[in-house]
Amino acid sequence: MVKKTLIEYTYAEAFEGILCRVIVTADDEETLRKAAEDATATPSIVIGRVEGGIEKWLSEKETPDRRKGAILQFWGGIDFKKPFSDSLKKFEIELSYRIRQDILVKPFTAVFDASQKARGKMDMMERVGHCGDGYEWVEKRHGREVIIVPIMVPDFIIERYLGYANGVMGANFWIMCRNKKALKEAGEQALEAIHKIEGVVTSFDICSAGSKPETRYPWIGPTTNHTYCPSLKRKLMKESKVPESVGYIPEIVINGVSLEAVKRAMKIGIEATLNVDGVVKISAGNYGGKLGKHKIYLHELFK
Repeated sequence: MVKKTLIEYTYAEAFEGILCRVIVTADDEETLRKAAEDATATPSIVIGRVEGGIEKWLSEKETPDRRKGAILQFWGGIDFKKPFSDSLKKFEIELSYRIRQDILVKPFTAVFDASQKARGKMDMMERVGHCGDGYEWVEKRHGREVIIVPIMVPDFIIERYLGYANGVMGANFWIMCRNKKALKEAGEQALEAIHKIEGVVTSFDICSAGSKPETRYPWIGPTTNHTYCPSLKRKLMKESKVPESVGYIPEIVINGVSLEAVKRAMKIGIEATLNVDGVVKISAGNYGGKLGKHKIYLHELFK
């Protein structure tokens, strides 16, 4: 039974982003894992870069080239004050860095499109294919049009056109914990549950540094959400929003292919934490509509 009494009457704020969903394959599991983890390691939307996450691991029966693989999601922000094409171009450039520096350089890796309901396609020739310095070529493999990039450990393969779509970013919930043991257990159980939901990723996994839009130092991007920092409770006095007996507030941030997928992930993630000894309350980050148009009310997830 869900302990709704632990869930605060509040909402998580989320926003739209650009999503590219791909399949990465490799000859062996170790190389695959390194490529997938390296390419998605740095959550960077908050500093204007691309970020990613591992959605799920695939067997040889689930990939185009019949090797072990992984579905990765890559995300970029949208500047609604400018034409969408500007945001897309920036995303395409940043995405190419992740592919070139983290996947292409691993022996015998390949990248294939895994988009669902794509809004459009990006041609990978200009910023990835041309790593072959003009010696690259296009051919049909595995029923797909791919670019063969000749490299010294031959060769890197990438599907020529990768789809992009709009998705939902930044959905979140906070687990207010009494002690480190509760933080670790609740965080791990939440992630285990969320990762069973198709179409979502947790770019930060267990995040220790929830932020806020307002900052004294705008040139470095978002800074600490100071009123929720347990170590500042005595210094801030009445301004502090940290509940009594709470010593740790990890955040779980979720990006997903749709609002429905994100809501399912939030619900199952929260449920997984509620029976953990030492979890005092579940809350969420919102900023009065300054961050995004989506408001996901926690209690409505359980109707």
